[in-house]
Amino acid sequence: MSDSPTDFRALPAAERRPAILTPPPQLPPIVRSIRQHPTMWLGGVLLFSVVLMAIFAPLIASADPTALNPAMRVKDPSPEALFGTDMMGRDIFARTVYGARVSLIVGIGVAAFATAVGLAIGLVAGFTRWADNIIMRIMDAMMSIPAILLAIALMTLLRGGSIFNVIFAITIAEIPRVARLSRSAVLTVRELAYVEAGIACGTSKFGIIWRHIMPNTLAPITVQATYICASAMITEAILSFIGAGLPTSVPSWGNIMAEGRALWQVKPNIVFFPALFLSITVLAVNLLGDGLRDAVDPRLAKRV
Repeated sequence: MSDSPTDFRALPAAERRPAILTPPPQLPPIVRSIRQHPTMWLGGVLLFSVVLMAIFAPLIASADPTALNPAMRVKDPSPEALFGTDMMGRDIFARTVYGARVSLIVGIGVAAFATAVGLAIGLVAGFTRWADNIIMRIMDAMMSIPAILLAIALMTLLRGGSIFNVIFAITIAEIPRVARLSRSAVLTVRELAYVEAGIACGTSKFGIIWRHIMPNTLAPITVQATYICASAMITEAILSFIGAGLPTSVPSWGNIMAEGRALWQVKPNIVFFPALFLSITVLAVNLLGDGLRDAVDPRLAKRV
């Protein structure tokens, strides 16, 4: 065998072609997204399951959540009553399933209203320098009061345990947090070059806020809205548990736990199941918020 270098010109044309490197197979976009943000998908699946349970509550729980049955008082879990019955003979499973509606309505309602009002306040405070000190001092005064105490005080003033009053009371307590977050985002964005260029070109303040500043504040505000939703669910349960929220006839998780606390040592199932569903729902919303935070902030995004 000759040790001389091979003359590639003497090789057939098929052998002189350069080797083509085949790229590795790519995963479907949905699979890559799940691998990059597993917490967001896990939280979304759990939350979607709770939403389906609330929507199809009449199909899942055939019993009336408000029907009294003294003959079935304080029964253990059984095929007739999966989670047992309370002191008035009401089916705990049905009340727990229907209680998802109350928590979701309150959580989503508070998140939507608090985000909208807080974002508007933060935009005005962050872009209008003369109004900044006045607005922020009011927000600081409101934040100095614990949210639950402020909600209790507002519920006392409203003198009514309707779901609208509960949403209103919790929303007022959550607005300052959104306002401060949106203001900090506005203070960062308004110093950027394209905002200054818009001002130099004579664009109105409303146009600059609407076209340039607000779109750049939506990502952190959206993440914050998920945490507000989870916090509102817990606050509503606390208000109902201490008797300052919805009437006891309304099947909410806080009411169910409040009615079962006297029998906690002998019948823990009355408190356990609504508390479990509340914990799962709050966990799902928080996981969704964590995943959204990782997705919108490239510095925190997980690499795979």
